[in-house]
Amino acid sequence: MDNFKQIFESHYTWIEGFMRNVRRYTNKLAMIDSATGKSWTYKELNENTNKLCNALASEGFKKGDVIMLQVLNCAEFAFAYVASHKLHGVCCPISYRISSGEMAFNIDDSKPAVILVCTSKVESTLAAIELSNHKPKDVVVVGENGPADMSQYAGMGNPEIYNLLSYEQYVEGKSEDEPPFTCEYNIYDETTRLYTSGTTGRPKGVALTSINEVLSAHDVMIHFPMSYKDISMNTTPWFHRGGLHCAGPCPTFYAGATLVILGKFDAKVTLRLISKYKITFVVGVPTVLEELADEQERQGYDLTSLKGIVTMGSHLERASCMRYQKVLTHNIFNGYGTTETFWNTFLRPFDLPENAGTAGAACVDDDVRVVKVYDDHRAEPDDLVPTDGSTVGEVVICSPAKSPYIYSNNEEETEKKYYKGFIYTNDLATWDENQFVTIIGRKDDMIISSGENIYPTEVEAILNTHPKVKDCIVTSVPDKVRGQVVTAYVVRNDFSLTPEELDDFCKDSHEIANFKRPRYYRFVEQIPFNATGKKLHVKIKEIAEKDLKNGFLYDV
Repeated sequence: MDNFKQIFESHYTWIEGFMRNVRRYTNKLAMIDSATGKSWTYKELNENTNKLCNALASEGFKKGDVIMLQVLNCAEFAFAYVASHKLHGVCCPISYRISSGEMAFNIDDSKPAVILVCTSKVESTLAAIELSNHKPKDVVVVGENGPADMSQYAGMGNPEIYNLLSYEQYVEGKSEDEPPFTCEYNIYDETTRLYTSGTTGRPKGVALTSINEVLSAHDVMIHFPMSYKDISMNTTPWFHRGGLHCAGPCPTFYAGATLVILGKFDAKVTLRLISKYKITFVVGVPTVLEELADEQERQGYDLTSLKGIVTMGSHLERASCMRYQKVLTHNIFNGYGTTETFWNTFLRPFDLPENAGTAGAACVDDDVRVVKVYDDHRAEPDDLVPTDGSTVGEVVICSPAKSPYIYSNNEEETEKKYYKGFIYTNDLATWDENQFVTIIGRKDDMIISSGENIYPTEVEAILNTHPKVKDCIVTSVPDKVRGQVVTAYVVRNDFSLTPEELDDFCKDSHEIANFKRPRYYRFVEQIPFNATGKKLHVKIKEIAEKDLKNGFLYDV
């Protein structure tokens, strides 16, 4: 048994899987850059990764060191992801949408040896470094439309503290041979660090191990399923869990499939690429699917290669699901999960449209439960609410395959979030007799009006059935009599829509109690989402309170 343990722990790693594919599929396409048409076989992908590995090694990069990425989806992201595995380091992609102050926190928290940054974020990244206590050794600029023109950064940075150079300069002259093998790999080594979106507090670093990445890839390969014959494209940023681990570099390269890079989402471009490259799996948040369906109805691209479109971040309403199945592909998938645990419930085509609106049932290796909610203590993992489809509780998840059960440098949050093998998500939900989970909202999003609990998502679902509503987000504003009153921000399909029409619609609906209907409305061009497609109720609540004070809300 000791021999098995040693072999298993040192060889069942993500990088071992990747290298198997380099040997198996040497001349098979591994990656295509949709913007330039440039492509890489598995051999070429490995050689380009080795150039980066040897550049990092020449700068003293060692086991446990962090390479931080603030780049769009691009080839250099993929090289860095694989290189961190090869060098026993940690790949730490962060959002390119955060401020320099927020990035400074990430820099001090993860202490990267090297930062890769895209050209559009150089100034804010250098500002973040000035704000941070930790200083990287190298800041490497990745061009967004070809090699970066470093002349525009002349005089910027601090050459006495760190080097500022282009990616091409960084890897110039470096060998394509395998980098020095310094020690045995181990399935428990941290290989990737992802930061939570930070919508409810400061971001937390989720420290993923090699075995978490292997089993995340397996989860995709099981549930799609995905094989070496597939061609995938993720329309979402790779810096979050759904981007990296759902048809992103992690499962695609582990399966030996082909990855099509999409830097920024555009519906027409995406549909054209599906047709051109015969893409089999596309990943996007529900708003992406809505734009794809609109464009497909106008253009009518050949989408027969698709085996599935996978969405996550929020639930699929039945009407939307049926439309996507008709216009795009019958094979619609929907996953629910967290940064810490990847996806943990899943809807597959045979679950739809009957179970649309739910988050699905637990994935093969996961234990997803809905437990009771108490004001003064945390429920035990076996203190369950009834499976009656109506009693609300908190979603808790046991996902030992895909979760590290730890936050990097944050014992307090680790203790708070994890309990007896489960992560307590703060998501409120019901579940039915088949354990299909329906997400109602988050604990901190719940509205209490005149003592009654109101969940924003259930009001949103009703408003979205109005034919003149494109989308909406529901929150609350303070009220002296009722404590809080329901407030809706609505994106219109038809500009003739009025607040009075929506109010009458809610009053006439048998699906919503009168006390739950919105008392204030505001029509907007768009609503706030985070990178994973989740509506930012925390942000809209702040906006609504300001709008109330400024008289921008329409009182019905």
